[in-house]
Amino acid sequence: VQLVESGGGLVQPGGSLRLSCAASGFTFSTAGFAWHRQTPGKEREFVAAIDWSGNMPYYADSAKGRFTISRDNAKNTVYLEMTSLKSEDTSLYYCNMHTYWGQGTQVTVSS
Repeated sequence: VQLVESGGGLVQPGGSLRLSCAASGFTFSTAGFAWHRQTPGKEREFVAAIDWSGNMPYYADSAKGRFTISRDNAKNTVYLEMTSLKSEDTSLYYCNMHTYWGQGTQVTVSS
């Protein structure tokens, strides 16, 4: 199993980013996924999740109305579209499937 995140970077407050999680090594279409984030000195925090069907996304309160999780089964990829970014969204974002985690992609929101 391999989960590889990408798409992080430096963005100004109010800006947008789309994170990607490319998955391999298992049957993608039957798996649910989640995005989490972790800032140094803090516990890892749940951000959003999507089930195998893609019809029931679930968001942390901090992400509701600003972030959108989606999946493309043809590309074996899960996305996290982030808009209206705030400085407090600065973190290392991880893709998760069951007990498997990616290496993370850094998002920095700063002017």
